[in-house]
Amino acid sequence: MHIVSLALGGCLKAEPVRYGITEDTGGHITYILGEMEALARRKDITLAEIITRRFDEPRLGAVHAQAEEWVGPGLVIRRIDSGNPHYLAKEALSADRKAFTRALIEEFRARDRLPDLIHAHFADAADIAIAVEKALGIPFVYTAHSLGMDKRETLQSSSTAIEARIAEEDRAIAKARAVIGSSRDECERQLTAYSSARVGKIHRLIPGIDRRDGPCDLSSAVDLVAPFLRDPMKPMVLAIARPVHKKNLARLVDTFGGSETLREQCNLVILAGLRDDLRSGEDEQQDVLRELVEAIDHHGLYGSVAYPKSHTRSQVQALYRLAAQTRGVFVNPALMEPYGLTLIEAAAHGLPVVATKIGGPQDIVGELEHGLLVDPANAAEIGRAIECLVADRPLWERCSQNGRENSLSMSWDNYGAAFAYIASSVLGARHRQKTKPDYLLVSDLDNTLTGCASGIARLGRFLARQRQFGFVVATGRSIVEARRLVREWDLPAPLAWISSVGSEIYFEQEGELVLDESYRANISDRWDPESIDRALRGQPGLVPQADYEQREFKRSYFAETPKTVAQVEALLLSAGIAARAVFSHDRLLDILPVNAGKAAAMRHVAEKFGVRTQQVFAAGDSGNDTDMLTTCENAILVANHASEVAKLARHPNVYLSRRSHASGALEGLLAHHRAQQLRLRKRARVSA
Repeated sequence: MHIVSLALGGCLKAEPVRYGITEDTGGHITYILGEMEALARRKDITLAEIITRRFDEPRLGAVHAQAEEWVGPGLVIRRIDSGNPHYLAKEALSADRKAFTRALIEEFRARDRLPDLIHAHFADAADIAIAVEKALGIPFVYTAHSLGMDKRETLQSSSTAIEARIAEEDRAIAKARAVIGSSRDECERQLTAYSSARVGKIHRLIPGIDRRDGPCDLSSAVDLVAPFLRDPMKPMVLAIARPVHKKNLARLVDTFGGSETLREQCNLVILAGLRDDLRSGEDEQQDVLRELVEAIDHHGLYGSVAYPKSHTRSQVQALYRLAAQTRGVFVNPALMEPYGLTLIEAAAHGLPVVATKIGGPQDIVGELEHGLLVDPANAAEIGRAIECLVADRPLWERCSQNGRENSLSMSWDNYGAAFAYIASSVLGARHRQKTKPDYLLVSDLDNTLTGCASGIARLGRFLARQRQFGFVVATGRSIVEARRLVREWDLPAPLAWISSVGSEIYFEQEGELVLDESYRANISDRWDPESIDRALRGQPGLVPQADYEQREFKRSYFAETPKTVAQVEALLLSAGIAARAVFSHDRLLDILPVNAGKAAAMRHVAEKFGVRTQQVFAAGDSGNDTDMLTTCENAILVANHASEVAKLARHPNVYLSRRSHASGALEGLLAHHRAQQLRLRKRARVSA
């Protein structure tokens, strides 16, 4: 495959990149370079090509006037001349778009072979990709990076510009063959807020970080901040962000200045882009830099705050390392952060974080468990979190170790593999031939199948050979997360997806997952989520899960003990609320419609495929599998099951596997199937 990554804004070039040299030269460039370098290393990618604007501004670097820049084998940056030689930012780019689009289409038409797929970064690139697809038939996928709807929430009032941006993003979401997000919040809350969004074509791809920097020279970090600081070896409170208002850097200075503990014990280091002086850059950049200096002056922080004018990539890596060595903290106080690559970079260096709870950081910190989430509008809360991490040595150590260990899987090569999977699906290479199965294996994902790659490979080989067996996923996860897990573990493509604890079912139609509306109608009877919200609000021992876990037909909580579940069931019953409670993993409580659940969904899918209940096999390991394992005639409990379902092993319909994970699911499937065949042969002999 020949993949094009298309982006217009910022100074896009090979490393070293001068991040922050303009307002638009930010994290998306790290993303694009990491993505395309990973794709260029793959055997199934013939060429990874980055396309951007060509401009001639010597102060920003002569390379941007070059038509072609080879980054490495199989990776090239090509710059398209729109006829305007100036660097353009934000709104000015829209005026140049038609000329750029014409030039790009002409460039493609002059080639012997067209690219296979375009990856459009931001809505302006997607708008160009729409025109290219119309003219030349090249499909595109879309990554938003930062969405206007959430930005509008941070503004005091709306504007024509932000409304136009939102409309453009909605069009990009509608026209793209696939939409890529980085976090669950982005995939399941931000993107789905758009009227054209369909969750069945949204994919979550976790970005990576570059771990190839080699030995780190700490002296370069000390040299960078020492001119500002009386004692550079105090615990460092580090922030790295573009100088724009939404990054909330001035509040961080106020937080630091307002805390006697932080002023006495720590240093604050802020890398707010690159500048020649406080008058350099666009208006917003100047405003933010002026706010920072005024806040530093107001609190009298000279000697304990560093804000260098420039820095290199190697110095940034050294600063992460120095901050960790001084037992400091990385802080992202953004009013809204779509993802937050810097939080993963901090994790890789063993540096605990304090991060905004608005946007992607709640996923990153939740998965890496390397820090604390805060309200970015609450300076006191930010300050307390920083103080807590600096003062609590066991907590700091735990977060540091978690970050190092849990971030290891976040690599650009993993991202590249996932992107190639999606690209091949978009291009039709992964569309399965639809066959009517004679049998169905309906299986939970987490721990039931995942946990052993070799077992998954064996299961995959079996299903590839034995086409009469169809595979169906039945998981507590959302459809976006279920799809990510299936992709990352290289599981066979399911015929159907039962997600969100059996409250949603998806089938594939023309390469896109589509919600089953008939099942949706079946479970909607007497479902009143607002009454559930009111009844359980403030209930002791019950904490609501994240917003994106609250689905149309599911309310989800963390429960302290099984006793809490019994109390919830009694409360719902006394309030006359028709619902059922599902408890799993010793802490997860899901409230579902009375007609929903994995068992009901399993029956619905079997009916859709015309498979008799006797020929359905169900595998699980935890509490949210109980109804499915209880009602299925051919139930399988894998050896690594949770204690909460151990009693199910005594049921005559349940096969207790000796093996764990996917190997256990396959063992149970074969055992049940052999037993069925023996019974059939016995009946045949008797009737003969």
